Amino acid sequence: MKKRGFKFYGIIGIILIILVEINFFLKIQPFANWYFPIVWLGYILTIDALVYKIKGSSLLSNRPYSFLGMFIISSLFWWIFEFTNISLNNWSYSGLENYAQNPSSNNILKNLFGTLSFATVLPALFETVELIRAIGLFEKKKLRKKHNITKHFLYTLISLGILCFILPIFFPEFTFPLIWLAFFFLLDPINYIHKQPSIIRHLKDKKLAIPLSLLLAGIILGFFWEFWNYWAIPKWTYHIPFVDFFKVFEMPVLGYLGYFPFAFELYSMYWFIRSLFIKSEYLLIR
Repeated sequence: MKKRGFKFYGIIGIILIILVEINFFLKIQPFANWYFPIVWLGYILTIDALVYKIKGSSLLSNRPYSFLGMFIISSLFWWIFEFTNISLNNWSYSGLENYAQNPSSNNILKNLFGTLSFATVLPALFETVELIRAIGLFEKKKLRKKHNITKHFLYTLISLGILCFILPIFFPEFTFPLIWLAFFFLLDPINYIHKQPSIIRHLKDKKLAIPLSLLLAGIILGFFWEFWNYWAIPKWTYHIPFVDFFKVFEMPVLGYLGYFPFAFELYSMYWFIRSLFIKSEYLLIR
């Protein structure tokens, strides 16, 4: 068997994570203000190098254009969620006030920080799923029974997705969790109809490796998002009705449940957007 090396960029990723961790205490500027995109870039590079070490291929090494495209699509995704938060007001940011003395420059830098931070979400998810699959954690997991998918079922899910998107805008206090289901219900059936990768298709084919890997990746990333946020200068805090108790870092413990559907949602959103420009290339289904 050919010996696989640990890619050089993985070493860079480890160094970035270590430097950010040290700087949580030293708070050397301007690095302290830009910790989030730096630490997540380190995470992404490290995990990609680990995946390559295990199986001899990875997103960055073998599909660099798809890998870079994830950063662009990811920033778009989270700005969509920022738009929904205008109504929800479930989270807010602090520590972004002094990026520059000039107010207009400050706003530009804050938006740049946000965009770069949001850009890391999707690559981090896909890299984590790739690692889980590389070690074969769920590869033998299958459903026992194959299910038929009807058009009525698909259209019902799409209708639920529209409803889950609309209700939090008009009744945010009681329906805010639905936003973390909306795009999955809306887009996953559309992906299935257009023969794109979808959770529905994986379940129809009795294949659980990707759905289970996504769920595990979602909670792993949720932990690290909240952990690294807790020690940071620019950070977010939550304002969640009814469940704002028993916090683990800044997140109420029940809020971590949202990372499970969030992983499905990102998967569905990615394949939908990608299908508008590029024919299906199964990054995670092989």
